[in-house]
Amino acid sequence: MASALAFVSVLLAAASPAAVTATTLTIHNLCPHPVWPLVTPNSGLPSISDNRARLDPNGLLSLSFPPTFWAGRVATRTGCDASASGCETGASPPATVAQLSVHDGGDLDLAAYSVSLVDGFNVPMVVSPQAVGGGQCPVLGCAVDLNCDCPPGQRVSDGAACRGPPGYFKNRCPLTRTTATDVEPVRQSCRAPGELKVVFCQPTMVAAAAGADTDMLIHTVVADS
Repeated sequence: MASALAFVSVLLAAASPAAVTATTLTIHNLCPHPVWPLVTPNSGLPSISDNRARLDPNGLLSLSFPPTFWAGRVATRTGCDASASGCETGASPPATVAQLSVHDGGDLDLAAYSVSLVDGFNVPMVVSPQAVGGGQCPVLGCAVDLNCDCPPGQRVSDGAACRGPPGYFKNRCPLTRTTATDVEPVRQSCRAPGELKVVFCQPTMVAAAAGADTDMLIHTVVADS
């Protein structure tokens, strides 16, 4: 009887949603300059990065999510000194921010993500789920350098970052959140991604003609490398 119970336990563990949920956060720098990723957990949740890594162009950083609920933010710093104790942008607003959650609540295979420009913009950023188990997992974010045409009064750090305004951000990057109540115009119900990939300075986020409907936008994705 004990052997039978042990066998059933093994089968249940193998079938558990936690076995296929998002386990990896990959950060990929495609900018032509170094960046210093900044991964910050929500209050009370464990840290998954020491935030010391420098990513040179085409550099990758792989981090592991815990097997239980985790939520937090990913930003990046630019123009940092050797110890990353002083940076030109990203250590504080304005900064582009990816908001991520995995193993959400009681549903251990659910992930949620967005790219927020509520705190401003410093580097183009997109979030791309990989090895998806099911549901709708659109690529979200902003692949445009919003510093180039940032209104003069909103420029920060000699044009290396931009405060806004929200309308400017939303017009150029509709698949981001630009106010506290804003949401993206695409559906999201992403289940069991094996990896959430955050990409800085991806040249193109979607291969769809301007003005294509959202169904095209969420299915026609260009690889980040």
